[in-house]
Amino acid sequence: MPEKRRHRAKRSLGQNFLVDANLQRKIVAAVGAPADGEVVEVGPGQGALTRHLVGTVGRLVLVELDDDLASDLTRTYAGRDDVEVLHADVLQVRLAEHLRDPEAARVVGNIPYNITTPILFRLLERPRPLEIVLMVQEEVADRIVAAPGTSAYGALAVGVQTVARAQRLFRVARGAFRPVPKVESAVVRVTPIRPEPLTLRQEERLRVLVRAAFQWRRKQLGKILRDHPDLALGAERARDVADELGLDLAHRPERLDPATFVRLAERFADVLDTP
Repeated sequence: MPEKRRHRAKRSLGQNFLVDANLQRKIVAAVGAPADGEVVEVGPGQGALTRHLVGTVGRLVLVELDDDLASDLTRTYAGRDDVEVLHADVLQVRLAEHLRDPEAARVVGNIPYNITTPILFRLLERPRPLEIVLMVQEEVADRIVAAPGTSAYGALAVGVQTVARAQRLFRVARGAFRPVPKVESAVVRVTPIRPEPLTLRQEERLRVLVRAAFQWRRKQLGKILRDHPDLALGAERARDVADELGLDLAHRPERLDPATFVRLAERFADVLDTP
């Protein structure tokens, strides 16, 4: 392999490189890709996970935004037909166009913590991969897998858990990275539900409702449904729907499970469909 240049981590890109080899192998094992499988690695950086994936899976697609790192990866794997390097922003690139079967692909990555949520929801756009394994800030991992009624439960948990199963796998200490970050990390597995539980229109309605609810998360459900500008249902209709669905309008949004949010979104389809 060509000799790699020494790369200084760029704070602007949220770069912290995983240097613990045991953890590198543990994350790759969590992906569980078969020998003929297709894997997308988001933010391969200096190749910490890449070196354990190359040659063990059927095809590997590397998505790297950093100019120098993308160049190094391209030179390193130039002779391999089973590796494709995309010098691109994962929030902009259409991954499905680079995959043989997008719904059979697996995704893995140690992603920038400052844009974890946008990246996760980008990866959950259709066609959704078979499985996603990500290294994220520990606090965000807790929010992804949070249960209703807990302090970590919010729009992120509802958005993920309505279309996928989410599992926290293991914690990663700060000392496993260089440079050492200020926060602890955790690895999560997100597995999209098959067949799709919601239509695209249902998902759009749900996003509007959940965003409104958690913008006013300290207020009671009745006030949110009645007064939030994205909803503005009025007191009478809010009471009627609450009675129909068996809801307590005195509850706050974190008391509602994802399935209840789905039911509410469908009950208010006429309002949520209004531009």
